[in-house]
Amino acid sequence: MSFRIALVEDDRTLRTGLGDALAGEGYVVAAAADGHEARALLRGQRFDLVVLDVMLPGPSGLELLRELRTRDGDTPVLLLTARGDEGDKVLGLELGADDYVTKPFSLRELLARVKAMLRRRARPDAALVEQFVLGAVRIDLAAFTVVRDGATDALSPKEAAMLRLLRQRQGRAVSRADFLREVWGGSAVVGDRTIDMHVLNLRQKLEQDPKAPRHLLTVHGVGYRLVDEPEAP
Repeated sequence: MSFRIALVEDDRTLRTGLGDALAGEGYVVAAAADGHEARALLRGQRFDLVVLDVMLPGPSGLELLRELRTRDGDTPVLLLTARGDEGDKVLGLELGADDYVTKPFSLRELLARVKAMLRRRARPDAALVEQFVLGAVRIDLAAFTVVRDGATDALSPKEAAMLRLLRQRQGRAVSRADFLREVWGGSAVVGDRTIDMHVLNLRQKLEQDPKAPRHLLTVHGVGYRLVDEPEAP
């Protein structure tokens, strides 16, 4: 079965070239030339990957990304950004984009990113536990929710991905480099501060006392680990 890719790019020459190259790799490509076409495309169909230009006529790529993540936290999104637009890159990653490439880019680089993202998506996940209990907290990674004391908090796609990785390695340290590679796709824009801020947000949702965590623990000089049995800070 071929992977289905939504390609959103307003530059006709680039859109045609990328569409031909992706089709040449065996992917099924549906293209949109502006934000309005893209909105209709993304609302009407499901895709295995979205390649999304940030600067578009009509709704911008970031607006479309925000809308997509309100109803779909799973589909990988690869942003196409202009050189120097660091703010767009950071905001896009915070909104739930999985990776980005900066224009002008080589076709070889883009195809390599696409293949890597689809390979991660196709990786069997039967061993992953999407629902689990951590102390008094019930976590549903598929629904992006945390329930504690009868109150429900929402998880962002990145927070859910971090928890999934921590759960996979239960009790073992997950380094910041691991989070960077597995959750952010090795993005050069994201650093330790972004990872630490996401952990702080997770502790607000998971821990009875976020300042004295007993489940999401710091491994000094390395990263973080998740434990079932409460541990003293």
